[in-house]
Amino acid sequence: MTITIAAALAGLAVIDSTSIGTLVVPLWMLVHPQLRARMVVLYLAVIGLFYWILGVGLLGGASILADRWAAIEASTLTHWTQLIIGSAMLVGSFWPDTPWAKRRAARRGTSGPRARWRESVAGERASAPAVAGVALVAGLIEAASMLPYLGAVGLLSTTGLGLPARAGVLAAYVLIMCAPALVLLGLRVLLDDRIRPRLARIEAWVTRRSGGALWWVVGLLGFFLARDALGRLGIWGSVIGG
Repeated sequence: MTITIAAALAGLAVIDSTSIGTLVVPLWMLVHPQLRARMVVLYLAVIGLFYWILGVGLLGGASILADRWAAIEASTLTHWTQLIIGSAMLVGSFWPDTPWAKRRAARRGTSGPRARWRESVAGERASAPAVAGVALVAGLIEAASMLPYLGAVGLLSTTGLGLPARAGVLAAYVLIMCAPALVLLGLRVLLDDRIRPRLARIEAWVTRRSGGALWWVVGLLGFFLARDALGRLGIWGSVIGG
């Protein structure tokens, strides 16, 4: 594995560390007046293990499909499918800025699933099974939309490393994903209520921007997918040349 790939993986892990599941939900627990450090560690352990198992499974599947990919990749149908998917991702990345999306967000207010998750992990009825359950649900919901993570798995599948080595690299990736929340937990334990207002401001800031960052990633990936498909179909060169 080259230094370039390692640096790319580290960068993707840092992006993933700011998602709702890996940072915002732990922050809900950290800003609660009664800190339950063990619950925070349990939550991070469950969601980290979930992503590691998912990644290892995807890497194993990628190894099985590697021999067949050359024939699939050469298909014109594959190129058109890639173009459609990339174009849909690019167009869809503008969804949060549409009036319909803004009205829907306003109607939802604080009664959506995030409010229920918050009550489950930081409310009076929070328990170990509830915290573990939220971690699994958050992982399942976010897995399909965590494009940096899926991109990292794709990068790992091209390194030529064996599956055990890839699994080890993936474990380091997941640790980086959870590192910011663990650092904030350490600060909360050491500084107690003195840092709670700052954590609340961080939570509000990350919550506002986490969705926007995801849609930026969706748009960029969609553009590159569509551009690559146009090049393989011979359309991109004619458009630029013409």
